[in-house]
Parts: sequence; structure tokens; C-alpha cells
Amino acid sequence: MSVATTVTTQDIATQRLKCSSPRRANPGPVSDDSGTDGDFFWTYTEEPHRTRRNAIIKAHPEVTKLCGPERLTKYVVALVVGIQLLTAYLLRSTPVFSWTFLIAAYVVGGTSNANLFLAIHEISHNLGFRSPNANRALAMIANLPVGIPYYASFRPYHLTHHKSLGVDGLDVDLPTTFEAVFLDSVGGKAFFCTFQIFFYALRPMFVLQLPITNIHLINIAVQVAFDTALVQALGWRPLAYLIVSSFMAGSLHPSAAHFIAEHYIFSQHQQPTKPATPETAKAPPPETFSYYGPLNVLCYNVGLHNEHHDFPAIPWTRLGKLHDIAHEFYDELPSHKSWVYVIWQFICDENVGLWCRLKRKEGGRKVGGRKVGALASTDQGE
Repeated sequence: MSVATTVTTQDIATQRLKCSSPRRANPGPVSDDSGTDGDFFWTYTEEPHRTRRNAIIKAHPEVTKLCGPERLTKYVVALVVGIQLLTAYLLRSTPVFSWTFLIAAYVVGGTSNANLFLAIHEISHNLGFRSPNANRALAMIANLPVGIPYYASFRPYHLTHHKSLGVDGLDVDLPTTFEAVFLDSVGGKAFFCTFQIFFYALRPMFVLQLPITNIHLINIAVQVAFDTALVQALGWRPLAYLIVSSFMAGSLHPSAAHFIAEHYIFSQHQQPTKPATPETAKAPPPETFSYYGPLNVLCYNVGLHNEHHDFPAIPWTRLGKLHDIAHEFYDELPSHKSWVYVIWQFICDENVGLWCRLKRKEGGRKVGGRKVGALASTDQGE
């Protein structure tokens, strides 16, 4: 691809003030190299992860040995599910609108269900077991404390996000223009961060509809049966605890910051950790950002997000090893130092907002196209 059709990191940095200014009079058409439609960044380059993955494999072919399921995952899932069920049991007589209930739902429940969300993310890449059916079963067990059926809908959308990163109309991780316009204020961004779990749940319905499969029906049946049994055995408060925990896990919670940290462009505070070499200077512009802080311990190392997108088949326990082996490909990339600060800056900084995402008009492909009757509707991983 010619230099004329490449968005550079400098291009993004010089345009950053446009991110928060959707009301300017005439944004102009999308140019042949880079530009905005509304105020999103638009690029005609392919997503950078495939390019970097090929370069890393060429330089370090041994990284392919890191791919494959992680046996530890099922034990972590069992532990966290057990913690949530025990906490729900202990709160069975506690009023929902009490400080004890709400603090427990935030500290224990929010942290635990954020962990289970990311367990489902890990298992969606078939990294729990080698068997697709075993991965489905483990994901549905991890789904139980979430309170609502989640896994079957999440998986095809997430795999499409990998295969169609930034593609408008396919990648439902991208905010819509409607969201970016109406939430372009401190209050709007605070509202988004508080209720972002609902945005991620509802946005796909308006952007990319996928057919219902047998996996969805099984997920719904298992979850409804569990919820019904829980209410009959312990009353409705334990189920309320699980659902409130899920809300906390996708709200103003440190673990929820990864939703924003992963792909929003914070160019004004992102600095390379090392000077770029002549080779790495030719790399595609960053549109994914890693975090290497301590909260990764609670979140399946999802903060190593460049590493994850480069090699989705490498499980959470080996992403650090990937980084160490291929560190020259990651050391100079911008990264976040604090997830808590990500939330704070996203809300308070007028130069950061929902417009600060990189989009592309075409490319990628949709995952999950078989209707009811096709059990293996989304077996393919990335």
C-alpha cells in the first residue's frame, strides 16, 4: 500500500482535537488517505494485527507453540462461580437497597462477574478445551452467575470484532454516530461509562443482526432453569445480587475500564515506551492499546490487548510470554498505565470521547450465519 493511503500515528495525533468536536460546521468528505466522517477517524489500511502477527511469526516462529487451550481456566471459572454462589447465598436475607448488599455487589460481585465476562471471552476463542462442545459447556457454567444468557450472543459478535476490526456495520464494538453525538459531553460520557453494559448489549440489535441458533436456545434454557431453581431455593434476592453484580461489572468499575482502554484513541497522553526503530516505524497506526498493570490478574490478562488481537489463539496465561519473546514489536506501542485513570480521563477530558475510534468502510467478515438447526454455528475461532 502506498504512503498516500496510510494513516500515520502523527495523523491521528494532529487530528485528536477533532475527536470531541462533532458540531463543527463542515467536516468535509472522507479523503483518500485519512480523515473523518462526522468525527471518527477513517482509514483505508487493513487492520494492523494480521501484519504484525505475520512479522512476529517470521521473526520468532516459536511463538506458535504458545497457542492452544489452557487447563487452568476451568478451575478459575469453578472458583469464581463458587464465590458468587456463596455470596448470593449469604445475602439471601439482606435487603437489596442496603449498603451491605450494594457494596458486596460492587466489590465482590462486580469483580467476580467482570472476571466471568472475560472467562467467557477466553472460552469464546476455544481456549478452555480442545472440544468445541466442552468449551460451550464451560462457557454456560461461567454464564450462570451473570444472571442472564450472555455467552451465545457474545461469541459470534466478538469473533466478528476480531475478523472485522473497525469495519463499520460489522464491528459492533464501535459506537454509533447517534451515541457519539448525544453523549458528547462530560455528563454524556459519564452516562455511557455508568451504563455501558446496556450499550454493548443493545447496540448489536441496531447494527448487525445475527440469526438465533440452537446454541442461543440452549444458553437461554440453561440460564432460565438455573435462575428459576435459585429463586425457588433461596428467594429472589440472590438472583438480584447476581444481576446487580453484572451491572456493576460493566459500569464505573475498575475492571470495566478495559472496554474503553482497548480501542479508543487517547493520543494526547499515549507515549511510546521506547523510540521507534526504522522497522517498527513502518508499522500500521495503533488502534489497539494494551495495559500492563496489576488488574490483569483479575481479568485474564485482557489488558495485553495488542498481544491478544495479534494472536487470539494464545491463552491468557501465555500472553506475557508472547510479549517477552516479541517485545521489540510491543515496547514502542502506546499503552495505558491505569484503568482507573482511563475512566477518569475519558469522562473529563474534552479531547477524548466516543468519536475517538478508528473506522474502515470495508474488509473483514461476519462470524455466525447459521440459523436454528445448526449446532456448530460459530465454531470457527480467530
